[in-house]
Amino acid sequence: MSIQFEVKKTIGVSQHKVYQGLLDLDSAKQWLQGFVGIERLDEGQMSVGSEWRETRKMFGTKATEHFEVIELNEPNKIVLRCDGTQGTTGKGEFLFTYILASTEGQTFVTLNGEINGMTGIAKFFGKLMAGTFRKACEKDLDALKRYLETNE
Repeated sequence: MSIQFEVKKTIGVSQHKVYQGLLDLDSAKQWLQGFVGIERLDEGQMSVGSEWRETRKMFGTKATEHFEVIELNEPNKIVLRCDGTQGTTGKGEFLFTYILASTEGQTFVTLNGEINGMTGIAKFFGKLMAGTFRKACEKDLDALKRYLETNE
């Protein structure tokens, strides 16, 4: 059983700028909530297969998770996979699908999140977890929005 959630935001910059902002790991330190550090596990431009470890301070402790780009369709779609078994979470798979659409200098972002592979008590509290992840993702998109609109 997968746990799903959705976040929608309107960002007042071009679709291309939002697409690039979501993939620009170097600028993440300027806007990502609880940022501690990012370690790229490959080199070059972000592409399908690019991987990194992202460390953030969440709920008072540091958490490191392993991310991979699994789909790119510039400038319309980005799909990221977080393998919980390789990070602090220790279990699960987290998929983050960003769908971008624009009109008149604004970009509409829809983030569809999916959590798979949870067991035990985590599975039991699935709906609560979905709400927590949705709120965290909403805060991240709000922070990205402020960063991109301020640095236009």
